[in-house]
Amino acid sequence: MPGLTKEDVLRKAEELKVRFVQLQFTDILGVIKNVAIPVEQLDRALDGEIMFDGSSIEGFVRIEESDMYLRPDPSTFAIFPWNGEDAVTARLICDIYNPDGTPFEGCPRHTLKKVLAEAESMGFTFVAGPEPEFFLFTRDEAGKPTTRTHDQASYFDLAPLDRGERARQDMVVMLQKMGFEVEASHHEVAPGQHEIDFKYTYGLTTADNVATFRFVVRTVALAHNLHATFMPKPVFGINGSGMHTHQSLFRGEENAFYDPDAPNGLSDIALYYIGGLMKHARGFTAITNPLINSYKRLVPGYEAPVYIAWSERNRSPLIRVPAARGKHTRIELRSPDPSCNPYLALAVSLKAGLDGIKNKILPPDPVNLNVYGLSPAEREAMGIKSLPGSIMEAIECLKADEVIMDTLGPHIVSRFIEAKEIEWDIYRTQVHPWEIEQYLNVF
Repeated sequence: MPGLTKEDVLRKAEELKVRFVQLQFTDILGVIKNVAIPVEQLDRALDGEIMFDGSSIEGFVRIEESDMYLRPDPSTFAIFPWNGEDAVTARLICDIYNPDGTPFEGCPRHTLKKVLAEAESMGFTFVAGPEPEFFLFTRDEAGKPTTRTHDQASYFDLAPLDRGERARQDMVVMLQKMGFEVEASHHEVAPGQHEIDFKYTYGLTTADNVATFRFVVRTVALAHNLHATFMPKPVFGINGSGMHTHQSLFRGEENAFYDPDAPNGLSDIALYYIGGLMKHARGFTAITNPLINSYKRLVPGYEAPVYIAWSERNRSPLIRVPAARGKHTRIELRSPDPSCNPYLALAVSLKAGLDGIKNKILPPDPVNLNVYGLSPAEREAMGIKSLPGSIMEAIECLKADEVIMDTLGPHIVSRFIEAKEIEWDIYRTQVHPWEIEQYLNVF
């Protein structure tokens, strides 16, 4: 609902008999947080007067500087469709501000806004369309999530094989009621795996939509006694979940990626953008693929990209250029997974593309063959590098990329790296079931 003002929100809240309002924001890791207020406090909230303790939020601030303020974006006003008439609840997504009225440098939404503003200063409007995948698993007798799925369906199957179809339909209905333009929904390749695609839009709205999407999907799954997870690789031996992200730049009504006079219809701007993404791919992977588990998906054999290449014809490289041209010309970045912070993931990928445009970084020739089928020597001869193989390798690549580090800023970088190092140390010192099975009887 673009262009809403404070007065519009107050009027709609009264018309819709709203009782409660959730003021939502995300922490650095992309987890949604909220402060719930009664509707009587909505006027104050829209004036940015609601305060919260930032020291309690992952990666925000220290105890001695904990007061933070929420500033709702009126255009994000939406009603949760699952609450009854006696508890109508609205949602507003917020930016985080310091007590002195300056934007908080650790606010992921503000980070994306800065890069969007940079694109606009170059004459571009950034639009993106994500394709988030997720799994639906059953719950045990105690209500805890399992990794057991309730179907054995595959790509584009339907009921009775696709036993998650009803839950997925309800998700679509709820998303539509919250203002989403859903384009398609279907069963994905792996058992229990699903995808719901919604229309591309302006970059900030896209990030808001991804955060909302994950919240809605998990809420509806719970109502079906299922657990929805955006974990990239919850089950060994089957496809993981990605979030392929389609991206374009517009100049007014014209798609800046399209050049009808070019042999492939791609403008120099599009090629430079691809070049920037390829140059910085290793540097931004820690952000687009932030979990230890993310790197169990980024392996050969399961359609996830591993190699830094681009193509117009196949889906094995990092970047694919779909066949559509004209206003629909776009690139598809295939590495992000749905566990990422959408604000930060869009910020770093856009920044990489803009750096390519600024410095006229042309990509190498497209690789229109199956990169997985090439030998290591063939890939080396073609100059095809690999994405990082672990979160810690990705962190080292992040540290070495000044453009991506500058995009995130010192606050987010330091808190993000600290969180990942703690996570890795816990993982590294655990004894995992595979080790017991592999070594206990042998050594």
